[in-house]
Amino acid sequence: MPIEIKELHIKINVDESSKGQKSVATFGKEEKSALIASCVEQVMDILEMREER
Repeated sequence: MPIEIKELHIKINVDESSKGQKSVATFGKEEKSALIASCVEQVMDILEMREER
């Protein structure tokens, strides 16, 4: 006999206070260019895979 769930209660606690320092990554011009080039290459690969289908 299957069990049917009619209600589901979910409770979460969000702590918005900062308990530590947030680190911010800084990139140089060359690192930004390399990152952008990598992202573009991955997007182009995905688009090529979609066209093959």
